[in-house]
Amino acid sequence: MNPDPATVDATTLAALVRRGARIAVADGCGTPRAAFAALSSLARERGDLRLVLGWMPTVPEGLDLDAFVDARTVMPGWGLRPAVTEGHVRAIPVRLSATPALLTGPLRPDLLLVGAAPDPRGLVLGSEVSWVRAVVDAGVPVAVVVDEALPRAAAGAPLPDDRTHVVGHARLGPNEVAGAADPSAEHRAIGRHVAGLLPDGARLQWAPGQLGQAVVGAVLERGRPVHVDSGLLGDGVVDLDDAGLLASDPVATYLVGTQRLYAWADARGRAGHPVVHGVEHTHDPVRLAAEPPLVAVNTAVEIDLDGQVNVEGTARAVVGGIGGHPDYAAAATRSRRGLSVIALASTHRGAPTLVERLSRPVTTASHDVDAVVTEHGVADLRGLDRGERRIALARVWSP
Repeated sequence: MNPDPATVDATTLAALVRRGARIAVADGCGTPRAAFAALSSLARERGDLRLVLGWMPTVPEGLDLDAFVDARTVMPGWGLRPAVTEGHVRAIPVRLSATPALLTGPLRPDLLLVGAAPDPRGLVLGSEVSWVRAVVDAGVPVAVVVDEALPRAAAGAPLPDDRTHVVGHARLGPNEVAGAADPSAEHRAIGRHVAGLLPDGARLQWAPGQLGQAVVGAVLERGRPVHVDSGLLGDGVVDLDDAGLLASDPVATYLVGTQRLYAWADARGRAGHPVVHGVEHTHDPVRLAAEPPLVAVNTAVEIDLDGQVNVEGTARAVVGGIGGHPDYAAAATRSRRGLSVIALASTHRGAPTLVERLSRPVTTASHDVDAVVTEHGVADLRGLDRGERRIALARVWSP
């Protein structure tokens, strides 16, 4: 067993990186942060390396973004907000379901840097799969930091021996991301409204955060089992399992939470029930629209009078990326007995979240929104014309 928390062989890593190479770094909480310092040092030395990042839930400490001649991300999550806002990283507008095509096509890397867990079968992905499996299957060489503390939570085959090169060892495990503050009274009201929309046997998608916690809390109060099918899985899924309210094995592509979540996912994976899968599976529109009925619960930075949604940010700051928002919303509108829900408080820091004109481009089209929920109630937009939709939206922004 490696006696140190992390060791990386910079010489081995450098031998894998050709001049002018584009390097993709696996994303999520299990990103191979043990190699960030060595990769940054190599980028400063070479002066011609390019970088592709995905969703980073925490700031990638030790990764010198300015050392690369070009740095891009397909999902400017919480950890990359400052870097995108300050111009150190270019944010590419792409829905999550399209990232495998992008990263095996125009943005195909020359090398993929990942963290992987040792397993009797070989080296396996840990707390996320995301777009990484598509890049591996496309034949891209893989540099691996073997992390013994990663959960064995991922579905799929081990990494291929003939293209996998170990560059380091670690016992860091996934980054822990503590839950958001307790839901406010407004969020709890929204959660209860959402729970009231769920058909029996629903397949539920939600995002971590105060609102997601409120939705899970309302489902727990309701006491009816649900299937869970979500891009991100937080600690709330463990609460549902502990309460006996999971109707089937959960499905996600990222884990984001505390050690409690990672230990739970590790146990399920070792028992033959992996919970994280590739984007090609999790965000497949045909699969998502099938039975059981999908209720997709997403939030927004703002929504306009016609029901168009912006999740990317305000006029002055980046908040997030496109991600799976339009994927789940579009699939839920096509799911019989399903529902595409946009849930948000009617105000944020004193300003209304219903606006005449969005601050940024449309993330999710109005025709992929079935219902909008605020603390004041539910605007069911199904079957309404444009004028009727405006009236329905206005009502749930009024006390």
